[in-house]
Amino acid sequence: MTTKPARLISEGHAGGMVASHLVSAEAFTTSDQTEMISHAYTSDDESILTGVWECAPCKEEIDAYPVNEMMTVLDGSVTVTDADGNAETYVSGDTFFIPKGTPCTWEITKTLRKFYMIAA
Repeated sequence: MTTKPARLISEGHAGGMVASHLVSAEAFTTSDQTEMISHAYTSDDESILTGVWECAPCKEEIDAYPVNEMMTVLDGSVTVTDADGNAETYVSGDTFFIPKGTPCTWEITKTLRKFYMIAA
């Protein structure tokens, strides 16, 4: 178990940014299907994750958000629309949280880079 502070680095951590496949190919809204991730910290049981994630524009309908996640937008833009149709757009400098189980539409309108902290 790692028992020291973990610095979040926007350019990626040890090993740099690597390909990620959390978004399905069909969800991308442009020809760019770039998705990258770099973990800063993972707990032994993988219930806590932190790092940086980047993704090209995409749109996904999420029946139930799979984790509790706090995010800080470093670059780009994402609009999250809740089940009642209320949309909130987050841009560079914004921090927000989505509780596990939340139904929502997740739409990245400009390539997004974010810090994340996930609690499964």
